[in-house]
Amino acid sequence: MEKMKPDLVIACEHLQKTYAQGPQAVQVLRDINLHVAAGDRIAIVGSSGSGKTTLLNLLGGLDLPTAGTVLVACQNLASVNETQRGLLRNKYLGFVYQFHHLLGEFTALENVSMPLLIAGLDVKTAQLRSEAMLAKVGLAARTRHKPSELSGGERQRVAIARALVTEPRCVLLDEPTGNLDRNTAREIQRVLLELNASLSISFVIVTHDERLAAAMDRQLVLRDGVLHG
Repeated sequence: MEKMKPDLVIACEHLQKTYAQGPQAVQVLRDINLHVAAGDRIAIVGSSGSGKTTLLNLLGGLDLPTAGTVLVACQNLASVNETQRGLLRNKYLGFVYQFHHLLGEFTALENVSMPLLIAGLDVKTAQLRSEAMLAKVGLAARTRHKPSELSGGERQRVAIARALVTEPRCVLLDEPTGNLDRNTAREIQRVLLELNASLSISFVIVTHDERLAAAMDRQLVLRDGVLHG
């Protein structure tokens, strides 16, 4: 087990990722070094195709690096099996995507409860915690509604509540306002900032939204496979 400063949530060192395209190897990430401390708000920006989503997937253990290390809770994600990576993700990390990925046949409450049920909580406790989190994102009156009955902004709030309900140490967000109109995007930004302040959960956000990026404590630019900033 690698050593890691106690206030660090994620640490990656000399991260590289190469994909094979036919006979050629394409290096997407070259030498990424990033430390995420408790409560950090980090924006990662860059042109389309620069590897931002690839980096986020590596930080979350959804993909493995070609070289280098990613540590979550002092554990190298490449040194554990897929089941163990899944347990680490469920306990320490949350994910929010550009598309909410809610299950249409379930209510907002049921969607948010799922990570807690997977973690082994009983149904009643999971529901109470999920109701409280939905209230935090302003959806106390919409818990029994299914995704088709919610607006785009409300669906994204449900996705945020789902990511935060397990009280992870860090949430990784991939273009969380990308499909929203300007006013709704501002509201999602407000919700994120309030939750970061009240819960001390770290955010690493990949975004093209300049306003959202500017609201973060650190802005990093991914260019030519390397983080700058």
